[in-house]
Amino acid sequence: MSHFAKDGHIDIDVNAADITPEAFRNHIRSLGRYNFPDPAMVDPDGIGIVAIGGDLAPETLISAYAQGLFPWFNEDEPIAWWCPEPRCVIAPTDYHPSKSLRKQAGRSRWQITLDQAFDDVIHACSLPRSDGFNDTLPEGEHTWIHSEMIEAYTKLHAQGFAHSIEVWNENQRLIGGLYGLKIGGIYFGESMFHSESNASKLAFWGLMRLCTQSKVALVDCQLPNDHLISLGATTLPRAKFLVELDTLISSRAVNWQKNTYKPLPASLLNKPEPWQLKI
Repeated sequence: MSHFAKDGHIDIDVNAADITPEAFRNHIRSLGRYNFPDPAMVDPDGIGIVAIGGDLAPETLISAYAQGLFPWFNEDEPIAWWCPEPRCVIAPTDYHPSKSLRKQAGRSRWQITLDQAFDDVIHACSLPRSDGFNDTLPEGEHTWIHSEMIEAYTKLHAQGFAHSIEVWNENQRLIGGLYGLKIGGIYFGESMFHSESNASKLAFWGLMRLCTQSKVALVDCQLPNDHLISLGATTLPRAKFLVELDTLISSRAVNWQKNTYKPLPASLLNKPEPWQLKI
C-alpha cells in the first residue's frame, strides 16, 4: 500500500507544490493492495471486463479509476472491474445544450448546488429507472447501485474524491442530480436521476460549467446510451482514452470542496462562468 494512504485516509493532492505529475500518477495508481491488469493484455477483444474480485476500499477505487477501471456488478455477484471498448466521454467545452433546455433554464426558478446532498443523490440514483451515465437497464428494473456501492462511494465523498451535483425546485425539494468522482482534470460520472422533467439535464449542464471553470478537461461517461448521446457525449477507442487519462489524472485543476460555491440559479447557466465562489 502506498504511504499516501494512512489509517484509511488518502492524503495526496495533485496541486501540492512538492509533487510532480509523474510522481502523482505513480503514487495514486499504487494505492491499495491489488495490481490491476493491462486491459489490452487481458481483454484484447474489447469485451470490457478486465478483472474479478478485490474490494471497494477507497484506495482500491482510486487506484482503479486512475488506471481506467471502474466496478460494475450485481449485489449477489463478485466485484467486476470494467474498462469498456470504446469509452463514452464528453469534453465540457464541447457541450452544447439544446435550445429547449436553454429556454427552460432561462425562465427556471430552480437552483443547482455542489456536494450539498450526496447521500440523497446516490440513494435516488439507486432507485429503479434508466437515466444516467452507466444505467443500461430497462425502465423499472433494479440498478447496479446497491448497498455495497453506496457505502463505498459515500466513503470516497467523505475523503473529497466523490462529488454530487444537486438540482432543487422553488420549494427547496431535491428533484435531480448526479454523482461521480474527480481526479485531477477528469471527472468520472457514475449516475444521475430526475423526478421532474429535465432536472438531470440541468444537473449535467451545471457539471459541464463547473468542469470548464475548474479546468476539468474531460468527463468519463463509461458506457454510451441514448440519453448521454443526446447530451453531446461521444466515444473514444479504449487505447486513446487511456493515453489521455495518463495526462488528465495528474493535471492541475481546481479542487472541489463542500460549501466552496454559492447555490447556482439555473437561469444563470447560459453564462459562460456561472459558478460563484463564496466569500
